[in-house]
Amino acid sequence: MSNFTNYRTHIGFNRDKQFKATLFKSGRLMLGLNCLEPGQEQQGHTHDEQDKFYFVVEGVGDFVVGEEERTAGEGMVVWAPAGMPHGVANNGKKRLVLLVGIAPFGGK
Repeated sequence: MSNFTNYRTHIGFNRDKQFKATLFKSGRLMLGLNCLEPGQEQQGHTHDEQDKFYFVVEGVGDFVVGEEERTAGEGMVVWAPAGMPHGVANNGKKRLVLLVGIAPFGGK
């Protein structure tokens, strides 16, 4: 596996749910790309022992982290500490592309 990649080569589409692609992963960190079409959402969930971030690469998403709800667009970073419920919805008119990081990551 190369240590370099262009996120655009990992963008994808899934009609029924968000599309996910893993860019890199180790036992310490996973970096992935999540693509949500208009109307799709990632239901609220938690990672009990993992911190997570979303970096909005393209589009606009409506995020929930704990009790906080905010809309975040391109260039924004959203942080979900371990154990904090979080989710995102694409209520916009174009695809939402998110760079996602989870650490520590339990698989290789």
